[in-house]
Amino acid sequence: MADVVGIQAARAVLRDDAGRARCLYLQRGRRDARFSELIALAKETAVRFQTMDATWFKRRQQDAAHQGVILDCQELEIADEGSLRERWPELPDVPLVLILDGITDPRNLGACLRSANGAHVDVVILPKRRSAPLNEAALKTAQGGAENLFIVNVTNFARTLEWLKAQGLWIIGADDTANMAWHEMDARVPVAVVVGSEGKGLRRLTKEHCDQLVAIPMLGSVSSLNVSVAAGILLFEAVRQRSL
Repeated sequence: MADVVGIQAARAVLRDDAGRARCLYLQRGRRDARFSELIALAKETAVRFQTMDATWFKRRQQDAAHQGVILDCQELEIADEGSLRERWPELPDVPLVLILDGITDPRNLGACLRSANGAHVDVVILPKRRSAPLNEAALKTAQGGAENLFIVNVTNFARTLEWLKAQGLWIIGADDTANMAWHEMDARVPVAVVVGSEGKGLRRLTKEHCDQLVAIPMLGSVSSLNVSVAAGILLFEAVRQRSL
């Protein structure tokens, strides 16, 4: 079981994936339009709900900013490589894929998933190892964005990149040493955008499997962007190009 914490995240599950929900807990004494909306969604989807006092919430979620809302859920289902191959023919002719190469901070993972949802990414690919868990912190940061995504865990990253190439995807990696700027990439074709870990960036083997590397030049005193910000810039550049 997993706690989905916060108003927006709980709303997204009740609206888009209510089959996962078991019970909605609301803090006693709070009543506003957002709480009323959650109660209405719970009734509509036949999800049990109850009010609890502030002490219960503190015991259940000591560190999270829960906003007086916890939704007890089944774990979010993550697909595997076999499911990716089976579902691939159903994807658009010009898919947009996000590949996260070793994101270790759950909040960064959640922020990347939120950007992926906003950019209408078709597939998000994560390594089974060297990746942050899709836990409460990640889901809270994603603000409901994870529920609508096709998320895939893969065992062999290099093999997956080669398979994607065989499906016609152009693999673009974010690397601060690249000579090409991010806005010079061509994202109008089927594309997989790859971003690396918070500290070290893309792994050497991942870089070698990329068709192109692009950089986001920094003009201030910091040397690089947060990985979730970099992912958002690249994804929405793809959205911009495809809307022209």
